[in-house]
Amino acid sequence: MKKNLEFIGEQLKKLTAIPSPSSYTEKAAEYLMETLKEMGYEPELSNKGNVLVTIGGEGNPLVLASHIDTLGAMVRSIKDNGRLRPTTLGGHQWRTADGENCTVHTRDGRVYTGVVLNTEPSAHVADEKVEQTEENMEILLDENVENKEDIDALGIQVGDIIAMDPRTVITESGYIKSRFLDDKLSAAILLGLAKAVKDEGLTLHRKVSLLFTVYEEVGHGGSYVPADTAEMISVDMGCVGADLGCTERMVSICAKDSGGPYNYNLITALVNTAKAHGLDFAIDVYPHYGSDVEATLRAGYDIRHGLIGPGVYASHNYERSHMDGVKNTYELVKAYVTE
Repeated sequence: MKKNLEFIGEQLKKLTAIPSPSSYTEKAAEYLMETLKEMGYEPELSNKGNVLVTIGGEGNPLVLASHIDTLGAMVRSIKDNGRLRPTTLGGHQWRTADGENCTVHTRDGRVYTGVVLNTEPSAHVADEKVEQTEENMEILLDENVENKEDIDALGIQVGDIIAMDPRTVITESGYIKSRFLDDKLSAAILLGLAKAVKDEGLTLHRKVSLLFTVYEEVGHGGSYVPADTAEMISVDMGCVGADLGCTERMVSICAKDSGGPYNYNLITALVNTAKAHGLDFAIDVYPHYGSDVEATLRAGYDIRHGLIGPGVYASHNYERSHMDGVKNTYELVKAYVTE
């Protein structure tokens, strides 16, 4: 298990190192395609950019889904002073990005570094505190630019992608700190499952496919799945906070979120599996949460649906989890598909 957890940690670092705000996910999808092919699988890339791979088994098809798109921003306009005005991609919170390093990606492949700041960040200058809302935020490039003409000369234009620095760290004590653990941590867990099926010869008691989606943060990532899908579980993130039982060291099993209750029998089966294996888990309700599998239901698929994931603190911020939460999530998924 230690070796598998190390592999998952390595995959997390590789995935978070690839900028992939919603719509700008081609390189992340290419990485998944290459990695899965190296394992001996035959992944498929959809027109939309999702990656689908069947890892084995027959009958009663199950899809395990995670997403590789992240929060981020896009250039909304170029200011007269040579700074960039951003517009949000996904549920990005600007108050958590004030002072964050970032990169700007042009349509012709150029990359520029910069920093996110509000319009008056200096405590020695500001007469009043500037509220950290989108209209008060701007991107300062690490280039000598003073006006729109200077920005044009760099090839930067409206619609270019702005990606935040993930700052991924795994401590010796097992804590995982990074932006975009939602949901690259669970994507790494699914890669770990795929590797174990090959390396350990795991026998799957049903047809199991992995789906990596690229528009979850804007609401329609899982809107298309294989027609034979009978059951689908979003392997996303578990929330940690007030009124919740989950911690960073647990696997969360979500009973209900903003889209309503998850399939009662499926949730019961997941809980029973977690209990049977002595896993550290919590059943929670997330009123401000939505998942890929709900997009699948809205698209009209007749499936049973569920949501699980490792506990993640400070979601949509600089997030934190723990390798124990990874282990509990991995063991739950593994047991559910092999027993």
